[in-house]
Amino acid sequence: MAEKFDHLEEHLEKFVENIRQLGIIVSDFQPSSQAGLSQKLNFIVTGLQDIDKCRQQLHDIMVPLEVFEYIDQGRNPQLYTKECLERALAKNEQVKGKIDTMKKFKSLLIQELSKVFPEDMAKYRSIRGEDHPPS
Repeated sequence: MAEKFDHLEEHLEKFVENIRQLGIIVSDFQPSSQAGLSQKLNFIVTGLQDIDKCRQQLHDIMVPLEVFEYIDQGRNPQLYTKECLERALAKNEQVKGKIDTMKKFKSLLIQELSKVFPEDMAKYRSIRGEDHPPS
């Protein structure tokens, strides 16, 4: 899988370099540099074709749209993964806290109900397979 990405990365780097060189040729355009300009344009067309061939190999890769927003904002796309993990960890802690709170509530509720309805709660515990009342 990594080989596919390396291949695409290589083509993208060549394409970016050709675009950079084209910019230099265009900014200092002289009629005598027409052949160089045509050649560079042909390299760019070939580069786009190579990138399109790589696209077919990577059609099953899904990239979240937020990654492109990070890139558009000039941010490192690897920060997206880091921030997703941080959000997931924070949400996990939040949910864990809710679960712990609900367990404590259940225990206290059973204790209080056992005081008020001892016979019903004994039945409940026997149905649930609990031998002793929670302390």
